[in-house]
Amino acid sequence: MTMPHHALEIALTRPLSPAALDRAARALPLAANHDTTRLMALVSARTPHRAARRLRHRLGGQLPIDVITTHYPDADHRVLLNIAFPPAVHAVLKDEARRAAQTPERFVELALHRALAEYADQETDRLDRAVRRLLAHANPAYLLSAVGHALTRHPESPTP
Repeated sequence: MTMPHHALEIALTRPLSPAALDRAARALPLAANHDTTRLMALVSARTPHRAARRLRHRLGGQLPIDVITTHYPDADHRVLLNIAFPPAVHAVLKDEARRAAQTPERFVELALHRALAEYADQETDRLDRAVRRLLAHANPAYLLSAVGHALTRHPESPTP
């Protein structure tokens, strides 16, 4: 039976030099973005968790890895996050998680969910205020037309 491959994205803390990228690519084939701050890899493993651990084990000493994520969401629309916290941060997380009667993984997961929900609320409020300001000075039909035009224009097209 063949082992499944998992597409993993690696976020780096700093760009790589061409030589460092070449050395890492000898250990595991990698694709880099334009400024070598993000890499993609296909890793063979039974589960995404094992794939992320395998990748960190193989490349962790060679690369300034910040976060490893699965590139595609799973069946539950979730993305795996693999973060290696420094020992002091990990100790604080474990202590806070214990106080909240949670595992450190669950504690971080819930904190991320709260932060993302807060960001979504703030962004919705910001856009609502901006639309209200526009509506105070524009005809709603013209505003709707302008929004439709802006959304269908190609980003690289020059503005008239």
